[in-house]
Amino acid sequence: MTTPRPVTKADYDRVRELHAQGMSRNEIGRTIGRSGRTVSRIADQLDLSFDRAVTRAATEAKKDDARAKRVVLASALLDDAERLRQQLWQPADYVDHGGKEFDRVDWTLSEPTFADKQKIMQAVGAAIDRAIKLDDYDADPGVDAAKSMLGALARGLGAAYDQLNHAGSDGG
Repeated sequence: MTTPRPVTKADYDRVRELHAQGMSRNEIGRTIGRSGRTVSRIADQLDLSFDRAVTRAATEAKKDDARAKRVVLASALLDDAERLRQQLWQPADYVDHGGKEFDRVDWTLSEPTFADKQKIMQAVGAAIDRAIKLDDYDADPGVDAAKSMLGALARGLGAAYDQLNHAGSDGG
């Protein structure tokens, strides 16, 4: 087990200096070879704080970048699914190494075999499912809740309408 290295006056001076330059806690830690937790403790003792707005902005930027990557990936998966699906109706090349001498035999069918079509459709389905999951990951959860609420409201109004019409047809 490694014993922790003692925090020195040089560490305090360096944290103060790098903080004044506007470095983040993690940047300071990397620069001086200390953990973010150690840098935070030193900063607390020096009455220094890190601008959380900058951290929030950086976090949001990273989230936006990840969201953009998911959109590109979902689109690419749908393109893959489309290309895979087209293979269902294209000529398919097959190779076999068989016989006593393990001779290579090549042949082409006008379409893939049923078993290969089934595998292609599984791959198409997997690509589409992954694309949908990526889209769902970034979906607004409030939209689904609103749809559910509107559906329940529509069913309730429909039932009330049916009750009124039924009561009205009874002579009431």
